[in-house]
Amino acid sequence: MSFSDFRQFFELITGLSNRKQLSRLEEIRRETLSLRFKIFFDHPIPPGKLWAVFFPKIALVKTDWVYGTDGKYLHKNGVFLIHRDVTHGENLYWSFWRSESYLAFDTDLKLLSSLIIDSGGNFPKGAVSDWKGAIVAAVNMHFGPIPHQRCLTHVTRMAKRLLPENSPFAATRSLRQIAQELISIKYWQEEVDWLWSLKVWERKYGVMLKEKTIGVKTRKIWWYTHGNLRRGYRLLTYEQDPFFVHLDNPLINHSNNSLEGVNSQLKQKLGDHRGMKTQQQVSFLSWYLTFQRIKNKQELKKLWDVWKSEF
Repeated sequence: MSFSDFRQFFELITGLSNRKQLSRLEEIRRETLSLRFKIFFDHPIPPGKLWAVFFPKIALVKTDWVYGTDGKYLHKNGVFLIHRDVTHGENLYWSFWRSESYLAFDTDLKLLSSLIIDSGGNFPKGAVSDWKGAIVAAVNMHFGPIPHQRCLTHVTRMAKRLLPENSPFAATRSLRQIAQELISIKYWQEEVDWLWSLKVWERKYGVMLKEKTIGVKTRKIWWYTHGNLRRGYRLLTYEQDPFFVHLDNPLINHSNNSLEGVNSQLKQKLGDHRGMKTQQQVSFLSWYLTFQRIKNKQELKKLWDVWKSEF
């Protein structure tokens, strides 16, 4: 392998060139080009090793920052987890797991916290996530009881699924409107008004939450008539404190939009290279996030030297 091969692989992964263009440029078959790049797909650089070469901003600047995490599901085969410094827009660590389990987040954050300590960086001053129990527990375990904002983009998106816009019920349409207003709250008075609108809704439509349907010749004896309405209401009323953490902490965003953007990029890149098996997809995403640290040819050459020393 040569640095020229590595540079072409960099262009392929980042989208500067595609296989057809590289094949035409090198005057070789696309299958031969794939075989040439196979060794890179088989041996991506671990994110921990990348820290030793390209320190992230949290280690260089040593400023306050906020931790964010999200996952990109590769269909039903597993999830590609991303751990990000959302304050400076830098991906810190990534991995692939079968699911977003506590084991996955506990393992990743244990390694990430060690990297932060070894590099002399500061632990995050806050966190943003979709509030899965595994994430909350792992963050508390490794970063301590820091302020943890529940991503309001996830909340409103879930509410929209449960509360259709064209529902025949005024209660559903009204609750959907209340859910959509959640993400625009910026001041404490707006939070008070929003909570009051939920109480007004409950007084007017709360009886629908208790309506039951009796089954006739069915497995279930009875069920709640408006199941999705109940789920939508519980989504907005159960554990409300994490909705408003950002009001007391200006450093913390109200949503995980930074990671949403990363996931959109990953989805697009995988769409441009259809047909890859799961392990190839994982390697592709790992290399894509690795190459995002590269700013010029000198840094790419430095990364090439690191890869050669590893493999």
